[in-house]
Amino acid sequence: MRKALRLKMQNAIKAKTVPSMKSPVFSLPGLVGGCLSLLVAMLTPAWAELADREKPMNIESDALRYEDQRQLSTFTGRVVATKGTIVMRGARLEVRQDAAGNQFGVMHAEPGKRAFFRQKREALDEFIEGEGEVIEYDSKADTVRFLRRAEMRRLAGATLQDQVTGPVIVYNNTTEVYTVDGAPRTAGGAATTSGERVRATLAPRGIPASPPPAKPAVPLRPSTGPAK
Repeated sequence: MRKALRLKMQNAIKAKTVPSMKSPVFSLPGLVGGCLSLLVAMLTPAWAELADREKPMNIESDALRYEDQRQLSTFTGRVVATKGTIVMRGARLEVRQDAAGNQFGVMHAEPGKRAFFRQKREALDEFIEGEGEVIEYDSKADTVRFLRRAEMRRLAGATLQDQVTGPVIVYNNTTEVYTVDGAPRTAGGAATTSGERVRATLAPRGIPASPPPAKPAVPLRPSTGPAK
């Protein structure tokens, strides 16, 4: 009986002192997913920047009012909004966002002034600038509308290339097409007023550079040899 008790005590001591050899549990989907994520990160090229409409919108202002039911944010007072290369400035900005994350902004100018918009063109050292009493930006359609005393400019670096003015200017960043309407129109397409004249200044393109100035002719020098 003593021998049996001694063996029982020794087995109990071994059970406490021998470390468990059970392997840790790994989640196979999580492990595989982590490996795939690392592989994708290694194989995907690093682009210089995403499209402006995919960038977050950063806004500075003096005050903010948010309405949750309407998903509407209203910024007032010296508003400056940036979204990638886009810069907008004005007195009041209303921003709403749909369920898909598309953003829609309406910038209002101070009385008697115009709001400002600027965006860099893709893969070019060119910028689109515009002004209007109201500027509407639609990230889903990638369009900008300049309303009332509207003006839009295309700059190559700091050099003005094109300039258009009119009551309504619509610029499509995807197709790089802009339209200028002589009068604001209703939803049915009818002009609300008799209209204004559209004015445009378009710089010629594809003109070859001026030829370099001709070098002065080498003057003739008298011969120093014996006369014949």
